[in-house]
Amino acid sequence: MALRIVVVGDELVAGVGDPKALGWVGRVVARTIAPEPPLVLTLAMPGETSTHLAARWEAEALGRLDPGSDNRLVVALGRGDGAAGLSLARSRLNLAKILDAAAQHRIPAFVVGPPPAHPDANMHLAALSAAFSDVADRRTIPYVETFAPLVAHDQWLADLASSDGSLPGQAGYGLIAWLVLHTGWHAWLGLPSDAD
Repeated sequence: MALRIVVVGDELVAGVGDPKALGWVGRVVARTIAPEPPLVLTLAMPGETSTHLAARWEAEALGRLDPGSDNRLVVALGRGDGAAGLSLARSRLNLAKILDAAAQHRIPAFVVGPPPAHPDANMHLAALSAAFSDVADRRTIPYVETFAPLVAHDQWLADLASSDGSLPGQAGYGLIAWLVLHTGWHAWLGLPSDAD
């Protein structure tokens, strides 16, 4: 059965700032070994909070799914909640709403957490990532922790320093892709992996 994967999230889903225009999604798809290449649809909204994502994802994603395909949902959580002043409880509830609705629609979900940003925002992002991880774990949904592995990673920090301090470049997106590929991506899709 053909794979159809909808990826929802902020500007990082679209690969903004990547000179190769692949972002992490393009790099992950390029390494996804399937009998036929998956159809991957990215639905990015720059600067989005989890509240906005919870409100829009169904209307945008469901119309792009195909009853004859193996439909999947990737929820790529951004860093907008902290800037918007959302409480951790509200952020948790928003992700829970998304994942519970996906389960009701029988769409397997995969969650990618928010990566680090400017040092001033990182304390909140660490707590936010832990909260999101807990919501996914309680539902036995794969969660890719990007914050902890990247917060002190030299390549990640250099990439952010070469931009406006918020967007990664080629190396940063490659690091996120590596984390996704090595945190159960192929197993979630029921496919063999060349990532190990």
